[in-house]
Amino acid sequence: MTDLYLWVKAFHLIAVIAFFAAAFYIFRLYVYHIEATSDEVKATLAVMERKLLKFIMNPALIMTWVLGITLLILNPAWLKQGWMHLKLLSVILLTGYHGYSAVVRKQLEAGTCKLTSKQARLINEVPTVLLIIIAIMVIVKPY
Repeated sequence: MTDLYLWVKAFHLIAVIAFFAAAFYIFRLYVYHIEATSDEVKATLAVMERKLLKFIMNPALIMTWVLGITLLILNPAWLKQGWMHLKLLSVILLTGYHGYSAVVRKQLEAGTCKLTSKQARLINEVPTVLLIIIAIMVIVKPY
């Protein structure tokens, strides 16, 4: 393995960890926002949600994709392996989760969100399921 590969892999992992940390937290904030009765609390949560998306989730997702594509360029044989197909599908679904998170944030800020706190709690579990799939695919490579 080249030094370049190891550096790209290390920074890819850092970006993935940052993204997942934010992904685990964003819908938890939405639960609090949905359950809040005070306009002051809702305003504070709206700022936290916006900053989490803008300053952590967005850059981390972009870096995850850029560095992940770089790893595929450095190891194109991975694209022929089944585990990579499921991993990439999971990453695409995770990217959709990110997009949906941004939509819900705007709805909460506008006061038009129809989600219940129970629904937001359930949606909050999506990144956990995807993380399990991704980790197993990358480490075990079952097929």
